[in-house]
Amino acid sequence: MKTPLMGFFFVLLVALNPVLAQDMLVTNVNVVSMENDQILENQAIYVVDGKIKDIIPLTAQTPRMYSEIIIDGKGAYVFPGLSEFHAHLPVASDGSTQLQEESMWLYLANGVLRIRSMLGNPTHIALRDKVNAGEIPGPRVFISGPSFNANSVTSPEQAAQMVKDQKEARYDHLKIHPGVELNEMWAISKTAQEVGIPFGGHVPLAVGLKNALNSGYKSVEHMDGYLETLLPDDLVIDPTTSGPFNLKLVGQVQMDKLPGLIQLTLDKGTWVAPTLTLFDRYFGYIPADEFRKAPEMKYLPGLLIQQWVNTKKQLERTGVLDKENVAPYLAFRRKLFMELHNSGVPMILSSDSPQVFNVPGFSIHHEIALMSEAGMSNYEILKTGSVEPAKYMGQEAEWGMIKKGMAADFVMVEKNPLEDLKTMQKPMGVVIRGKWIGQEELQAQLDQIEQNHLRK
Repeated sequence: MKTPLMGFFFVLLVALNPVLAQDMLVTNVNVVSMENDQILENQAIYVVDGKIKDIIPLTAQTPRMYSEIIIDGKGAYVFPGLSEFHAHLPVASDGSTQLQEESMWLYLANGVLRIRSMLGNPTHIALRDKVNAGEIPGPRVFISGPSFNANSVTSPEQAAQMVKDQKEARYDHLKIHPGVELNEMWAISKTAQEVGIPFGGHVPLAVGLKNALNSGYKSVEHMDGYLETLLPDDLVIDPTTSGPFNLKLVGQVQMDKLPGLIQLTLDKGTWVAPTLTLFDRYFGYIPADEFRKAPEMKYLPGLLIQQWVNTKKQLERTGVLDKENVAPYLAFRRKLFMELHNSGVPMILSSDSPQVFNVPGFSIHHEIALMSEAGMSNYEILKTGSVEPAKYMGQEAEWGMIKKGMAADFVMVEKNPLEDLKTMQKPMGVVIRGKWIGQEELQAQLDQIEQNHLRK
C-alpha cells in the first residue's frame, strides 16, 4: 500500500449552493473503526450534517453531493481520536478565556477530541456550551463541578444540597477530593443518584476504596485508594510521614488482597483513570529541571512552568522523591494498572493536564507511552481514548467509533496506529463535529500559542 507523506492531501471546495448543508467526503483512507481491531482498507467516509452518512469502499460509486469538500487521504489512516478524561481547564482571575481557548487547540493539535475537565468553574460551562455548539473550535467537553472536600463540605445535609446545586448549574459530573467524611459521602451518593449525575475522584481516607466503590463511584482517579486498601488492616496511616499518595508505604502492600478489590470494582462497574504520567513526572525521581526543557513547555505561560518547577523541587529537597523511594512505588503502580486491565476493569485515557509538567494534549502521548511500556496493547490503548470514554458518558451510540450514523469525529494520521503509536503525535488533520481542520491550521494555532507565551 502506498505510504502517504505528511500533508499530501488536497481539499477541493465547490460551493454549488451555500444554503444547503455542507457535505464532506474523506476518500482514499484506511479506517480504524474501533468496532474491532480490523482495518477497513481503501475506504471513503461520507459526512453529512456532522454525522457519518456512510463508509464506502473505493471500488463502489461515491455519492453525489450538493456542496462538496473532498479530502484525499492518499492512503492515510483514520481513527476515532483520543480523550483526556482527567483535564483541568484554566480559570483566569481577570475573566479572560485565552488560556481556555488555547487549551482547546492544544488538545485538537494532538488528536484529542473529547475531554472531561475535573475541577469546574462557571466559566467552564459557558465554554463547554460554545465549543459543543461549534462556536469555538475544540474537542467535546464535559465539565465536573467544584470540588467536594474538607473545606467545601461541612455536613451531610450541606453536601446533598451541593450536589443539587451543581446539577441545577448544568455540570456533567461531580469531583470528590480528600477530606470528605463517610456520612457525607453517603449523602453525596444518595443525592447524586436521585438527580442523575455521575461522580468520582480521589478516595478520602475516611471513606476508603470499598465504601467509595459501594457508594457508586463511576471513576476512581489516579488508581487512588487501592494501595491504602492493600495495606495491613492494623496499619495506621500517618499522612505527614507517608509521602505523596502514601508512596513510602508501598513495601507493606499485601497483593493477595487485590483479587477481591478487583472483583468489587468489576461488580460495581467502575472505571479507572490511571494518570500514569502524572506520577512519572510529578512524583517521579527525574529532576524538575529535566522536564522544564521539554519542547511542549513553550505552549504554556513561563510563570506556570516555574511554579511547577518550584513545586517539584520542594519535594525533591525533602528527599521523598529519591529513587529508592519512588522506583518501587512506580513499579507497583504499573503492576496494579496491568492487573486491573487484564482483569477487565475499564480504563479511561487520562493524564491530569495541565498539572505538573503535563501540557494539554501532549501529555496524553506521554500517558500512551507509559501504558504501552506497562504492557497494554495498542488496540486496548486506543479503546481507552475512544470506546470507553463514550461508554462512560453513556453516549456510546453517538461517538467513540467510526461507524455509520455516529458523529463525524476522527483523526487522520500517516501510519497505522495499531502498529505505531507515535504516528498519533502528528495528526495530518482532524474532523470534529463534521468539520475538517487540516495540519496547516493546527500548526498555525500552535505557532500562535507559542508566540503568546514567548519567554521575555
